[in-house]
Amino acid sequence: MKLWDKGIQVNDKVDSFTVGKDRELDLYLAPFDVLGTMAHITMLESVGLLQQEELQQLMAELKNIYAEAVNGSFKIEAGVEDVHSQVEMMLTERLGDVGKKVHSGRSRNDQVLLDLKLFIRSKIEHVVEAVKEFFEALQTQSENYKDALIPGYTHLQVAMPSSFGLWLGAYAESLTDDMYMLKAAWKISNQNPLGAAAGYGSSFPLNRQLTTELLGFDNMNYNVVYAQLGRGKTEKNVAMALSSVAYTVGKFATDACLYMSQNFGFLSLPGELTTGSSIMPHKKNPDVFELIRAKCNQLQSLPQSIAMITGNLPSGYFRDLQLIKETFLPAFDELISCLDLATFAVKNITIKKDVLNNEMYKYAFSVEEVNKLVLQGVPFRDAYKQVAALIEEGNFEPELNVAHTHEGTIGNLCNAQVKQKMDTLVDSFNFSAVSQAIESLSK
Repeated sequence: MKLWDKGIQVNDKVDSFTVGKDRELDLYLAPFDVLGTMAHITMLESVGLLQQEELQQLMAELKNIYAEAVNGSFKIEAGVEDVHSQVEMMLTERLGDVGKKVHSGRSRNDQVLLDLKLFIRSKIEHVVEAVKEFFEALQTQSENYKDALIPGYTHLQVAMPSSFGLWLGAYAESLTDDMYMLKAAWKISNQNPLGAAAGYGSSFPLNRQLTTELLGFDNMNYNVVYAQLGRGKTEKNVAMALSSVAYTVGKFATDACLYMSQNFGFLSLPGELTTGSSIMPHKKNPDVFELIRAKCNQLQSLPQSIAMITGNLPSGYFRDLQLIKETFLPAFDELISCLDLATFAVKNITIKKDVLNNEMYKYAFSVEEVNKLVLQGVPFRDAYKQVAALIEEGNFEPELNVAHTHEGTIGNLCNAQVKQKMDTLVDSFNFSAVSQAIESLSK
């Protein structure tokens, strides 16, 4: 079934090529397509394009289809082009001609725009939850190990003292900036495109404010041409937010791989979280972190992939946009999987204590010795030269302690302040307002 079928048989090769992976990928969108149809027909009845009895019939059956979409029993049948066609076909088969009325005043263009935005909203909520769990694991371990010193590096050379608490806390705060990106993605996605039709509106007296309220959107994309221009742009902006989270998680995984190697030996994972070698019996490989790193690198390429598809398209809809689904729709679950595994690993890491007692790290304390001389009244540049001379002569023997007290340093991690920043950001999404609107529409 094709909604645009005019009785002309399309060549099978053309049909297969143009449909592509849509039947498989549209299963991601099925619950949201049904919700959008519920809101649309409620609006159609309010403007006189459906009778009250017809609306009741359609809503009852759409709730049945919605339940199928949520529980995984919904299928897009062979020969049916996409999820939009499948839902309309099911309504028509079950209810007769009234099922043919649900498409009045809309196009598959604004229909898929709406599906994508509802899907994105739902998935961002899950990503935010996963980010928050990773954040909390990092902060907990940061507090647990705030007094355990490790070397900090610049140019991968020993630089100054750091701590496990400082290192773990750094990635926790990095996630707050990622949360700002997710908030921007949420705001962009939480605008209603329904009513744009094929990108030029409709001669029907549609009530776009009503569908905006029914679906719990903050606002709408007012200009119908811009609503259509949002296809591709929305996915790219959301992908930027996902790639920001992936950047943080991937970099953390890289550090973990380094710190687990015998050359560093700062931390370890229990055997159940590592893999072995088929030839070397001593091996405990950090495959979890290596795969997290690789998957996060793939996710960071997603915005560019979308840009390469959309970059040279003029205004209006083009079939090119269909291909974005192939990498975009699965990206959320891929990122959530990485976050879940990273959280699990962080909760189970074991750190090595007294790392900086090793002779090889004594030069990490050179700045501490310079600062002590400055506090005694020696000008900084003279103090620097005195310590440099001791190092050059082989006579440098520092005290292995640090006294950092200002905000964000080893002795004052400010984890509570970072937590407050994160909590405020998470609360600002107001997910409950969307949940209430969807529940009211679908129950």
